[in-house]
Amino acid sequence: MLELDDVLAARERVAETARHTPLDYSHTFSRMTGAEVHLKLETFQRTGSFKIRGATNRIETLSDEEQEAGVVTASAGNHAQGVALAATRSGVDSKIVMPKHAPISKVRATQSYGAETVLHGEDYDEAAERAHQIEEEEGRTYVHAFNDEAVMAGQGTIGLEILDDLPQAETVVVPVGGGGLISGIATAIKGRNPDARIVGVQAEGASSVADSLRKGSVQTLESVDTIADGIATRSVGQRTFEVIDSRVDEVVTVSDSETAVALAYLLERGKTLVEGAGAVSLAAILDGKFEYADDEVVVPVLSGGNIDMNVLTTVIMRGLVETGRYLKIRTVLKDRPGSLRELLDVIAEAQANIYAIQHDRTSRDIGMNATEVELDLETRGTEHVDELLESLRESGFDVEVLV
Repeated sequence: MLELDDVLAARERVAETARHTPLDYSHTFSRMTGAEVHLKLETFQRTGSFKIRGATNRIETLSDEEQEAGVVTASAGNHAQGVALAATRSGVDSKIVMPKHAPISKVRATQSYGAETVLHGEDYDEAAERAHQIEEEEGRTYVHAFNDEAVMAGQGTIGLEILDDLPQAETVVVPVGGGGLISGIATAIKGRNPDARIVGVQAEGASSVADSLRKGSVQTLESVDTIADGIATRSVGQRTFEVIDSRVDEVVTVSDSETAVALAYLLERGKTLVEGAGAVSLAAILDGKFEYADDEVVVPVLSGGNIDMNVLTTVIMRGLVETGRYLKIRTVLKDRPGSLRELLDVIAEAQANIYAIQHDRTSRDIGMNATEVELDLETRGTEHVDELLESLRESGFDVEVLV
């Protein structure tokens, strides 16, 4: 099993490539939770994700013959970029298989770091099947995204940095997909401070680790469905599962809505761009998915910031909806002069701001003397939404909440 010495050796190998990323105390999230929250900002890492650490350590351990033959891997995006840059810096040829629907921003970034990309399959697992075929056909070394001790050790250097910068850290909260990140961090943290707590966080739509721990063996999901594409794996690795089972104190799950809220808060209050997979650790803290004491020193690892702009737009909107900052409603008015004005007067009195109005007399779902109105509204929170809806209904409007 992976040990602390492996992580210490990895630190020497990755020092020239991976950055020592900031550990930032957050007044905002500390006030919101009651804990003492310090954000481990791997969003500022080279390639925008922690993956460069494990990829560099693995490639630095290749033999001369393996380096000459080149490497291949599968990834939804972040590991791809890490392997591409690490390989290029070492003069090693790399080929990366990515799911067909991988964010275009991650595909282009991987290519920009010098790798050849192959788009194949619906998810990580199908991409991995193709990558292993290439491994056999071309004699390349497969660099696994998580189920590899050298990769795990490289990711574990984050744990060393956390304790170097914050020796009093009591709980470290880590996103979990295949388990490489949390295996390395848990090994480093527990190796230096056995009393520290490690909490893993998965997306509800990709909770292979939580299911595996409950059943005592590695379980494979039939499919995954989450906005946190960086941790959307159907199965935890066998090697990572053994470390998680031994050294991780608890694994919890968060919904996509909870992740979206955390991401929106990080943008608005923390001025930090984080991808879905990177935001799950903070989401678990904000939503109380595990118990922590007042003033407990808690470190959520924000594992990456590589989010597609189209996805970001959707996630921000979901976050605004969940926090009561955006509301879309539908109602039916009598088709007569002044009826729309009466509706707008109620909205103005409630001090909601109108983004857009859609006015439709032709809908087959309404009477000939009626008109359907949809409104996109800016609101100030969930209480404001409740007050607005109550005012509308008290004024005689039959309102349907669409979003």
